[in-house]
This record gives sequence, structure tokens and C-alpha cells, in this order.
Amino acid sequence: MTVRVPAKVNVQLAVGAARPDGFHDLANVFLAVSLYDEVTATPADALTVTCEGPDAEQVPLDRTNLAARAAEILGKRTGTVPAVHLHIAKNIPVAGGMAGGSADGAAALLACDALWGLDTPRAELLDICAELGSDVPFSLVGGAALGTGRGELLTPVEAGTFHWVFAVADGGLSTPAVFREFDRLAAGRRIPEPEASPALLAALAAGDADALAGALANDLQPAALSLRPQLADTLARGAAGGALAGLVSGSGPTTAFLVRDAEAAAEVAAALEASGTCRATRVASGPAPGATVLATA
Repeated sequence: MTVRVPAKVNVQLAVGAARPDGFHDLANVFLAVSLYDEVTATPADALTVTCEGPDAEQVPLDRTNLAARAAEILGKRTGTVPAVHLHIAKNIPVAGGMAGGSADGAAALLACDALWGLDTPRAELLDICAELGSDVPFSLVGGAALGTGRGELLTPVEAGTFHWVFAVADGGLSTPAVFREFDRLAAGRRIPEPEASPALLAALAAGDADALAGALANDLQPAALSLRPQLADTLARGAAGGALAGLVSGSGPTTAFLVRDAEAAAEVAAALEASGTCRATRVASGPAPGATVLATA
């Protein structure tokens, strides 16, 4: 059973102060984009994981992989032995702030549910997703949504079509490390409660790229730039190449550039690749559908 699952970009990521449990309250406006991983589940003697694609060597193949954890949790909840082989065909940047690991967890969950013929209610699948991680529920749902709490409580929002260029950096950034740097930079400062921007939500709903460009925001960007200062050069080159706006995607280090259309995307991608400030570029549009069963293996 093969499931395709999209990457995400955070068009707004408002971060509150650290909570007693170590998490942060968020106002996280997600947009799923047309960069996909595929996870194929097949019957096996035991739970195993393999991976192919760009940076596949960086993907853990043990029980720390969210795909494996998804199979284990679904099996435990339903009394099913998780004897399954999970193969991940990777296209979403690894440790790049685009929820690639979370996407694989959501895809594996849906693939195992279909393979095992469980027909688990959607609400329970989302509950398992939230147990797996803050971004996993959105990977299942896709489209566009506002995530609150630590990002796992989703409210769908309207969105027109938007075009993006993603600049893939060398190496990854640890999301916990970026949040720790956010806390360090925010020490002694009052942090307001995170709220979604009405102007940003209106721009999304209207499909207005110019208005969205003026509203993009990521409270984690200063922390990501503090840890990886060279990302500022990538952002500058994307702007010089014609992007309407750019920002660090989530916790980074992938940078996301909003462009007017597919033609502009090709031009910005070429400018970024020529600049030498990134390892590769990916062109995509959104919103894209969430985790989707494609076919039997």
C-alpha cells in the first residue's frame, strides 16, 4: 500500500513563551506544497524501514523513525502485530523545516491502516498523529490550516494557489536546537500570546500573492539565522532574483521564496542555484492534498 504525503511551509509561525512542559504555544499557519514523499507498506516478518532518495543516508531506519513509530502505535491501539516493511521514497528535504519526518509518520500511519484493513476513524488517526509529533496531524490533513496548541490542533483555512521556490541548504537544523536558541534570544523579554494575522489569512483566502508577501512571518527565523548566519545570504539572493518575499521555512534551514507564477519560480530557482548559496532548489505550489493512498504495492 503506497501513500503520498506533502511537505509544508509555514506562512506564519508565531511562537509563544516556553510552557512548563517544554513546548511552546503556537499560531502556525500551514500550507501543504507539492513536494512529496511516498511510503509503501508491505507485509513482512517484522517491522523494518528502508529509504531512498536525496539525503536518504540521513534518515534513521530504527524505531526512532516516525514511520516506524506510527506503525507501532497503530498496532498497539488496534491489537495488530506491526509486521510490516515500510519503504520511504524521499523527496522532501531532510531536517529542512518542511516536516519531512512528520510527513513520513502520517503516510506510514495511513498506509498501515489501509494495509491491515482497519478503517480507523479519522479522529483516532489524528490523535495518533498528535502523539507522534506537533506537525504530523497537518501532514495527514494537508491543504491549509491554522495550528494552535503546539501546532497539533488544526482549523482549516481557505487558500488560493501560490507558487514557491525552496532553497535546500547543506546540512540540517535540529528543531529542538532552534527552539532553545529562540528561548535564549527571548530571555528577559515579554513574549506576546501567539495569534494568526488577520491580514495573512485574508491574503491566503484571496490568493493574493502580493498581500501574502507582505504578511509572511516566522518567529523562529532569528534563531535559525543565529545558528546558521549564511542563510541570510540565501534570503538576499532570492530577493535579488525576483522573489516577492522569502523566509526560513519552519525551523530551517530550508528557505522558502514566494513567487508570482511558475515562470517566475523557474527564474528565481535559476538565480539561487547560480548564487552558490544553496545546495539545490525545488519548485512547488500549494495548497496540496494531505496524505493520500495511491495504490497497492
